[in-house]
Amino acid sequence: MIVTLRGALISGTAIAVCLGTYLLWLWRPEHQVQLHAQHFFHAIDGRNWESVADLISENYRDQWDQDRAQLLERIREGFRWVRGSRITAPETTVRIETSRAIWIGKINVYSSDDGVMQFLDERVNRLPTPFELEWHHVSGKPWDWKLVRVSNAAFQIPTDVY
Repeated sequence: MIVTLRGALISGTAIAVCLGTYLLWLWRPEHQVQLHAQHFFHAIDGRNWESVADLISENYRDQWDQDRAQLLERIREGFRWVRGSRITAPETTVRIETSRAIWIGKINVYSSDDGVMQFLDERVNRLPTPFELEWHHVSGKPWDWKLVRVSNAAFQIPTDVY
């Protein structure tokens, strides 16, 4: 088989178009925010606190008036008691607004510990409203999104936890 210059150019162009199409699909803001939310949940499940911290913006502030440091501390402390955890978000949507995205979905937290599972069912899994995770695009890189806010009107943190 002889490779001609014309054949090489056609093949190279086809490969470049396929790669470009894949990257455009991969770097769509909706897709990136979905991936970041999944990575955030997997990092919490895996107790990878460095990865969790990397996904949270320095200017994080939520409806419970927690900043980034408080959130990280409370996630670590809370998940210390959740053995064999698994976080899922079965049906989600993403709303894009320029360099801001709102991830909306019901979050379910599971544990291999039955006592903890009962608590999670009562406080998280049975919430009537979905969680909203606000992500900001922080640079010119299409994959650079940071979590800046979490909210859920039905989810309340008891005052004795503060």
